Amino acid sequence: MSDPSPIASALTDDFLQVSRHQLQTHLGRIEVCLGRLSDAQIWSRRHEVENAVGNLVLHLCGNIDQWILGGVGGAPVSRDRDAEFARRDPLPSDELAGRLHAVVGEADAVLARLTPADLTGSRRIQGFEVSVLHAIYHVVEHLAGHAGQIIWATKRLTGADLGFYAFIKDGTRPEGQQP
Repeated sequence: MSDPSPIASALTDDFLQVSRHQLQTHLGRIEVCLGRLSDAQIWSRRHEVENAVGNLVLHLCGNIDQWILGGVGGAPVSRDRDAEFARRDPLPSDELAGRLHAVVGEADAVLARLTPADLTGSRRIQGFEVSVLHAIYHVVEHLAGHAGQIIWATKRLTGADLGFYAFIKDGTRPEGQQP
């Protein structure tokens, strides 16, 4: 196979840089939320059809493990998706944060190794035939969606502004910080 074009390399680098940044940004926001909530709040739900924050974190760990570590990186996966949502026995916030932090760190390492040719490679993940690029996009989008739910739940449970966008009002955004 020939070397990728400069444009393909630049697009790959940008896509992977943005994807890795977004994984870290959403991880950081979820960690803030877990730090603001008591264990009881993390596992609370008003209705049985509602997911507790703790279940969402377990679900994110399973999804990232299956799609990036296993699907893209080739690591063995033994996911029980139903158990992620069924769990009612609480795990402490620091354990949840540690699990998510670890799996995002491992995913970041997988993404750091990818090349332009890797992005167009095909993988069968969770019954879907997808490109590596698609798998990464799926995980970033999935993490963003559930991070939004966790942020909303944290605001509902604490009544507090989490300050994630305070820099817009006060102009303190660090130089070079991406959206």
